[in-house]
Amino acid sequence: MSKIPLQRAVEILGGQSALARACGVAQGHVWYWLHKGKQVPAEHVLDIERATSGQVTRYELRPDIYPAPEKSDVA
Repeated sequence: MSKIPLQRAVEILGGQSALARACGVAQGHVWYWLHKGKQVPAEHVLDIERATSGQVTRYELRPDIYPAPEKSDVA
């Protein structure tokens, strides 16, 4: 099974503390999102996308808020 996007973000940035710094929250918040909350709060989604240089997207983190853009037909 593939890793959840939030776990990938933690790994890309080098740990929960690094992700917490990128979001301006305490490490305990990131732990909670991973283990209890199961969802990143909307106000931190774009921070994570920026911090991971787009390797983890807003669409992956919160598809309920940011549906994936439709693919255009390319000739």
